[in-house]
Formats: sequence, C-alpha cells, structure tokens
Amino acid sequence: MIEFNNQSFNCEKELALNVIGGKWKLMIVWELLHNEPLRLNQIEKFIPNAHQRVLINQLKELENDKLIIRTVYPVMPPKVEYKLTELGKSLEPLVKELYKWGIHFYNQSEK
Repeated sequence: MIEFNNQSFNCEKELALNVIGGKWKLMIVWELLHNEPLRLNQIEKFIPNAHQRVLINQLKELENDKLIIRTVYPVMPPKVEYKLTELGKSLEPLVKELYKWGIHFYNQSEK
C-alpha cells in the first residue's frame, strides 16, 4: 500500500494514473511544456473543448501533486500564471511518447 495526499494506492501504477489521469491533465502539461508560463484564459484557448471549471479543478490537482506552480501577482485585476515544476517537466518524455502513439493509433485505425 502506498499513501499519498491522504489517499491509499495499491501500487505505483495506480498512483501514477491517479496523478496524470484527469481528462485534460496531460493536455495541460503538454501546453505548459511548450508555452509556459500560461494564464487560465490561454490554457482555455489551447483546450477549447474543456469547461473552465474542469480546467480549474485539474490545475488545482496538478498543483496539489506538485506538478505545477501557481503564481498570483498582486495586481488589479489579479494575474495568475501556471508553470511546470521540475517534477512536472519530468513528464516530457512520457507526454511526447503518448503523442507519437496517438499519431500511430490514428494512422492504424484509418486503414
């Protein structure tokens, strides 16, 4: 049993899938890998099919799991930016391989 953020997991695979398994989490990580820092409205433009509330929840989860940093600037109106932590950046090889696999899957399914 593994304990993480007051949750129990049977193994490391279950923990990893819990951390990155949200519907838009890998898309958020992808965009931050290529465009950081980003504000919420910029993330919404990159992921137009996602509802704002869902994106906010996924961003909070990524922040709680130490994959992103949320910076609030003391200006009016408030300015908030998101960046990847070093741990978040370590997802880059995985995200790139999933992207390649998605292309392969699409090409194979078209035959």
